[in-house]
Amino acid sequence: MTETQSNNSLTYSEGAKLPSTAPSWAIAASERLKKRREEGYKSSCNPPPNVKKVLLHSCCAPCSGAMVEEMCSSDKLDQVVVFFYNPNIHPRQEYEIRKEENKRFCEKLGIEFVDCDYDPENWYSRMKGMEFDPERGRRCTECFDMRMERCALYAHENGFDAIATTNATSRWKDANQVDDSGYRAAARYEGLQYWCQNWQSDEMTLRKYEISANERFYKQEYCGCSYSLRDSNDWRKANMIPKIKIGGDTAGLGDRYFSDPLVDAAEESQDVVDEFFSQANEIAETAGNDVMKRKEALKVYKDRRKTEKTDGVVNGFNNW
Repeated sequence: MTETQSNNSLTYSEGAKLPSTAPSWAIAASERLKKRREEGYKSSCNPPPNVKKVLLHSCCAPCSGAMVEEMCSSDKLDQVVVFFYNPNIHPRQEYEIRKEENKRFCEKLGIEFVDCDYDPENWYSRMKGMEFDPERGRRCTECFDMRMERCALYAHENGFDAIATTNATSRWKDANQVDDSGYRAAARYEGLQYWCQNWQSDEMTLRKYEISANERFYKQEYCGCSYSLRDSNDWRKANMIPKIKIGGDTAGLGDRYFSDPLVDAAEESQDVVDEFFSQANEIAETAGNDVMKRKEALKVYKDRRKTEKTDGVVNGFNNW
């Protein structure tokens, strides 16, 4: 790392102490993290060959924490720069919240932050005809492509060796879909590589939530775009769950800020993610672009889980 970056503290406390009832994956991941701390926290990341300068596209601060830590703790890299280009985020208030939190986090660590244009008009133009596609469908591919193409262009113009994205850390995202966009974008420019690695491991997931809890990051309640906001609120209405709230200290569902790594990680468990996409795909296949059919399809869920605070599956829908 450069002198500026290496002189900043990139270590955090372990977060909440794991109780005896903690799931086995979390206990195992915690032990591995503890051992790494005792050894001086040597990065486990493995950049592509001949990569020294990385441009990291960031979607939000919570998804950035562990990935930034891994990269900035590596003795194989000279520079990591965070690149914020997310014209999909709607409304503007939500966009500013996510951007400013990400910027503050980078400033705290002494990492350069590139604030790219907010051009939602171009995003909507590119998504035309895919307004009712389900999450992880064609619209998401186009959205990843658009953001990674801009990231790759900036990397090419500014002498970076590789690009990567924090979208790859979230279990709400299809890692293969994200990585494919990254590879396509990097292939546009000779000498530019896309850094693909398993950023969704148990260790990385627990670490992400430890950092998010220690920083008390804002817990967003939907992916980001207006269509995700619409579909999430439609699903909540069908399940008699309060609507999503933008900003403020109170969320529509659950906690507004990250506070407990285990609870927060449970909200991104594979069971939670699988149930959400199972329902989203079922609605898409049943109703397609027909608004009335979509409303009818949503009625299927009216007698399912409601607003029980102890229900991890319902509570999980406020943590993207």
